[in-house]
Amino acid sequence: MSKKIETLFIFSFLVLFTLATLYPALNIIGISLRTDDAFQTRSLALWTAESSFRSYFTLFLETDFLTWMKNSFLVSFVVTLTGVVLASTSGYALSRFNFMGRRAVLSSLLMTQMFPATMLLLPFFILLAKLKLINSYLGLIIIYSSTALPFCIWQMKGYYDTIPAALEEAARMDGCSRFSAFIKVILPVSSPALVITALFSFMASWSEYVVAAIVLQDPELYTLPLGLKSFQASLATQWGLYAAGAVVVSIPVTILFISLSRFLVSGLTVGSVKG
Repeated sequence: MSKKIETLFIFSFLVLFTLATLYPALNIIGISLRTDDAFQTRSLALWTAESSFRSYFTLFLETDFLTWMKNSFLVSFVVTLTGVVLASTSGYALSRFNFMGRRAVLSSLLMTQMFPATMLLLPFFILLAKLKLINSYLGLIIIYSSTALPFCIWQMKGYYDTIPAALEEAARMDGCSRFSAFIKVILPVSSPALVITALFSFMASWSEYVVAAIVLQDPELYTLPLGLKSFQASLATQWGLYAAGAVVVSIPVTILFISLSRFLVSGLTVGSVKG
């Protein structure tokens, strides 16, 4: 009997937690389907008599939303590619080789995660200003990649630790070099960790606002968070467009999570066993 009560309690808690999580998302969808003056309505209905897809048509046809989305995809793709390449190789080196300063490197990577990103804004800005990378995607990519890499490297290093070295030794006995053994044997086995690395790198750049607001000053270079912020003025906010944009921005991330979900659990759990 106690087991049934425990199961019922857990199930009830999960249902309440799920509803509390879904409510803000459903509320944003409902706002995107209403007119701006209906934002303060107390109705919880997703579709009302005043609902329409006008905000979505306006978003795509009368604003620069597609340009912002293209810019965000460009930055996120480069950051993701950079994160996967550098984290996979750096994590392999830290996992397989004992070299002078290895512990110092690992400790330094871990220490960087102790500082909030806002604390690094001023040093980053000064560095990019001296390199003349303000108002450029390259400066933005450098910051995003450098802030995402420590976690990604630790994740990859931990996963490599779980892969037996005998796999590489067998490949090398068959004539592979160390690099070809890494490409043909280790990377395919490490696909769950690579997925986690790619997803984290993508998330670090796709919806980030604070750094982008400091680095990018030209409206033509705006990414999605900066573009959506332009719908908010000092006296009025276009809530319909704002909510519609937020819904569309969340779609790529949702698709990625659903399509890569089978890799997420194994990548996070196995990669955290050692290291």
